[in-house]
Amino acid sequence: MTDISMDKAGAVSKAPPRRDIGIKRRYAAERRFKAYGITAIAIGLIFLCTLLWTVISQGYTAFWQTEIRLPISFSQEVIDPDNTGGQDASALMRANYPRLAQDAIVQRLGIDPSNRPEVQRAAGLVSQGVRLQLRQMVLEDPSIIGTTQDVWIFANSTVDSALKGQFDLSVEEGRRPLNDMQLRWMDELEQAGDLAQRFNTDFFTNGASSRAETAGVGVAILGSLYMMLIVLVLSLPIGVAAAIYLEEFAPKNKLTDLIEVNINNLAAVPSIVFGLLGLAVFINWFGLPRSASLVGGLVLTLMTLPTIIIATRAALKAVPPSIRAAALGLGASRNQMVFQHVLPLAAPGILTGTIIGLAQALGETAPLLLIGMVAFVADFPSGPMSPATALPVQIFMWANEADRAFVERTSGAIIVLLAFLAFMNIAAVLLRRRFERRW
Repeated sequence: MTDISMDKAGAVSKAPPRRDIGIKRRYAAERRFKAYGITAIAIGLIFLCTLLWTVISQGYTAFWQTEIRLPISFSQEVIDPDNTGGQDASALMRANYPRLAQDAIVQRLGIDPSNRPEVQRAAGLVSQGVRLQLRQMVLEDPSIIGTTQDVWIFANSTVDSALKGQFDLSVEEGRRPLNDMQLRWMDELEQAGDLAQRFNTDFFTNGASSRAETAGVGVAILGSLYMMLIVLVLSLPIGVAAAIYLEEFAPKNKLTDLIEVNINNLAAVPSIVFGLLGLAVFINWFGLPRSASLVGGLVLTLMTLPTIIIATRAALKAVPPSIRAAALGLGASRNQMVFQHVLPLAAPGILTGTIIGLAQALGETAPLLLIGMVAFVADFPSGPMSPATALPVQIFMWANEADRAFVERTSGAIIVLLAFLAFMNIAAVLLRRRFERRW
């Protein structure tokens, strides 16, 4: 039936059928939904790009450190006054290495050693971390005692921040951390090529430090690797075994239904709850040492197990029932069917779920704070039982520092952590695409 209408001139016109109106409305609704989806994706990308830009713009400078080249005179009177030929290791450890750097910069800038205010200002350009740097050089090669060597040493964090433009040098002298004389010395050294920014390899090899210029993520990276190894060794076999039993062998009754519900609920439990559990069980009950990688690995294993179990069960379910029926029809036992046919076909999904679980554990902070992994650890751990820290915890501790230079260290550590997480997730995607079979 056709709708008829009349225009102002009295002419008869046909109205569009109601079916066409309905189709137009559906098309309009689809276009609106598509626009909403594109808008949501655009907003998400904007926030993601803003986050990455903020972190990278503040953190990339952490990979470059301002250093000063000075002719260091490794005086025997300062380092080895007893003339032991470098055989007395305790004397080498106790030597006043900052004095060597102070004498070198005073001589380099042509300052009168008797002018104590100028000597102190010049010494303020050099990091106190020079003690460790020069001591390490002497311990590695005692033959340099009594010689003069050109050495690139760390500049103070204030000098580093000034050279990177992290605070305004145009304000009056009393409102900035460097006075006019120190700025002139910096210009003199920079023009002579003795003050420059160099790639900061120590950021990846040093441990925690109260001075930003000598602080690094080396200890945190090693501690995280220890914990991830423990998580992998424990959670993978336990999680896969539990998933295989629940999916292939367990009877379907109320008990197994209850277990499945609890596993799904554990995957959504806040991570800090696992930290409380680890504190109560592993530290207070078993008496394991606080701040040890072993305790951190055990806590993260508990947190990762539900993720691996759920991912493994999903991978097992994805294997077609015809594979099971064919194996059993050819005379294979149930164990042979599961371990020789189903499990190899589900391996890509299991591997992907394991990597995603490890990536999640790598970025956790809250459970590690509760088991004491916020300790100041400057030395590399000798094993899983030694005190250590982790990358997320190191980021947390640096974020609470008052020194302006720790801001870039915090962002730099975040970049390192994001790089590890991105690598693990990309590896999971590539492995899944490489080994996954389409049914």
